[in-house]
Amino acid sequence: MAVDHYENFPVASLLLPKQLRAPVAAIYRFARSADDIADEGTASPEERLGKLQAYDEALQAITASRPVAPELSPIFEPLAHEHQKIGLPLAPCHALLSAFMQDVHQTRYATYAALLDYCARSANPVGQLMLFLFNADTPDNRQESDAICTALQLTNHWQDIAIDAAKGAEGRIYLPQDELAEWGYSDGDILSGQAQRQDPAKWARFMRFQTQRVADLFAQGQALPARLGKKSWRIGQELRLTVAGGRQILSKIDAVAGDVYRHRPALNWRDWLTLLIRR
Repeated sequence: MAVDHYENFPVASLLLPKQLRAPVAAIYRFARSADDIADEGTASPEERLGKLQAYDEALQAITASRPVAPELSPIFEPLAHEHQKIGLPLAPCHALLSAFMQDVHQTRYATYAALLDYCARSANPVGQLMLFLFNADTPDNRQESDAICTALQLTNHWQDIAIDAAKGAEGRIYLPQDELAEWGYSDGDILSGQAQRQDPAKWARFMRFQTQRVADLFAQGQALPARLGKKSWRIGQELRLTVAGGRQILSKIDAVAGDVYRHRPALNWRDWLTLLIRR
């Protein structure tokens, strides 16, 4: 696992019960391919939105028990099979698509609340699907899962500030615009890395504010791994490692004083070994 892209949730892991590996793989295949349509390659925004709209229509076809377009069968037949077999809900998949479509045309977020709304559709649905698969979609579990998934998404954003800055003609900035203005930063400062270079101590404080807020979200979900572990040791361990990996990335960001431009934090084998043996 890595706290990056859609590798921040279990991908048919050996820690998963065997009967859940197929539905998890189907969810992953859908989410990963849709995310790549939104972010990767050289297609125009119109082409990207058209392909994502075709995905949405395929989900509607599954709901109506209609066949999907043949060219989309490799992605959607596994989802259709799990929808018919176990009642896999498709509303979270629609939510993911709405976030991917938003990524095509929106590159800035005015406030933290707007960013949380995006995370509620770009990340939280994955956790909701996993709760469904483990027959654990209770209000408390969902609230804590949403906190963890949002925290993982924001961790990925802070980890990839420099990478996102290079996406598209205008670059992509997930740091809230009102907070940037409050701290005296412009979009150009973030896109160029000048924000860090012009005053490293100030940037370190700004990034510490961001990482601490995400750490608080992880804390809101801290009871979930143990609770789910009572239902399944495997999923409890999978979630524990995922959360621990996210927290470790935050620690690495803090350790380099927020300078993710020159030091993109990533987990190495030593980190994972430590996380595996830590209880």
